[in-house]
Amino acid sequence: MQFLKKIVDFYIFSNIHVAVAGFCITEITVLKYGIQESFTPLFVLFSIIISYNFIRFYELKTNRLLWLKDWFFRHKIELVILNIIAIIALIGITFFTSFNIKGLLILIPFSFMTFFYVIPIFKLKNIEISFRNFPSVKIFSIAFAWAGISVFFPIYEAKMNITFDIFIEFIQRFALLIVIIIPFDIRDVKSDSDSLKTLPQVLGIKVSKIIGMVLLLFTIGLEFCKMIFETSTIIIWVIIALITAIFLWFSSENKSRYYAGFWVESIPIYWLILVIYFFDNFK
Repeated sequence: MQFLKKIVDFYIFSNIHVAVAGFCITEITVLKYGIQESFTPLFVLFSIIISYNFIRFYELKTNRLLWLKDWFFRHKIELVILNIIAIIALIGITFFTSFNIKGLLILIPFSFMTFFYVIPIFKLKNIEISFRNFPSVKIFSIAFAWAGISVFFPIYEAKMNITFDIFIEFIQRFALLIVIIIPFDIRDVKSDSDSLKTLPQVLGIKVSKIIGMVLLLFTIGLEFCKMIFETSTIIIWVIIALITAIFLWFSSENKSRYYAGFWVESIPIYWLILVIYFFDNFK
């Protein structure tokens, strides 16, 4: 059991799990819009491993995430190897496959939001200013970056037009990702700096959960605004909204780190499984 726990911890804390989630939510776009031979989900997977571990290292360097510090430095060799593999994989995808390099242009604003979420944009009287330091911006910057990368990136890389329906899909993802992030903010409500002013800090845990529930209903309602929609797609949205609602409602500051870090983070994985199932059985 101890050996299994070490494997699970490495899978989660090395950001492999969040990278798999990024792969899944991008693959959903590839499947939904019939994109052929797209390497964007793999590109997103390896990019997340590199960028998130870099951000994690920076946070530890600036005395954040101290609970992770001992584990991080105990596994520094494994983490270096993992990131080298990810860098090699990215180079291979970019230059030795059919990947459209021009597709990287669409990543610029979303990469900017991700990078400067933690890394300071500038200093003001020895105070580092990043998106993380702006009250309540944290949750929106993360959701915006993930929604844009998972929706617009594969579409743009495949040289497809961004239609009204695709823009609606982006808004749906943005709203859903805000809800997925709320359990993380609830978990960290006591440890996060008061200056962050996350939703649970400002509005309280109960109100934050209610806002999340309203956003989930909003995502389902948006599906009816699309020019083209199918019953199977609506069913998938309803199921994912229910799963997310359950995780949101039972989240608390006393839950273990595995609750948000593994189970809630797995929502894109459940979502991809549903998409594959419905596509195989109802198309």
